[in-house]
Amino acid sequence: MSASPSAANGGDAADTATRAATREPGLESDLGWAIRMVSSAFRRVATSSVEDLPGGPRGYLVLVAVASGEPPSQLALAQQVSLDRTVMTYLLDDLETRQLITRRPDPRDRRARQVLITEEGRAQLERAQERLSVAEARLLADLDEHDARQLRLLLTRVAQTAQREALAPEADC
Repeated sequence: MSASPSAANGGDAADTATRAATREPGLESDLGWAIRMVSSAFRRVATSSVEDLPGGPRGYLVLVAVASGEPPSQLALAQQVSLDRTVMTYLLDDLETRQLITRRPDPRDRRARQVLITEEGRAQLERAQERLSVAEARLLADLDEHDARQLRLLLTRVAQTAQREALAPEADC
């Protein structure tokens, strides 16, 4: 059996990462370290991309959530983006003051209020997404298009599991 070209040339970054992930425990194979490093780097590049929105990254997440699909109630939106209801109310007040969202009574439950994105909100969201895309490209520069898509897919699945676990009632031990 012959060695692969990358192995023959000493390997590349992907080979090194794969070998590191299968070695004995250390920082280079620790999931917590990897998540922390990526989260910290993403927070740095992403925050500047959305800093002109009320609430910065939180405001961005709210706009993304309300721009996609059925208008959620304030409570459902707070759960979806994992924000405390009180924090959500203040954030929505700020977004509404800037005319990025509107709120209306929910036709199914007059006590609840639905959150809708405005045309100005869509325009601001689009600009923020363009800036964020450039920032994300910097962070994912060492991945090819397939790997970047795969990373997004896997992280989304893990995030959905984490969100389900956060919303699930405490299990008795």
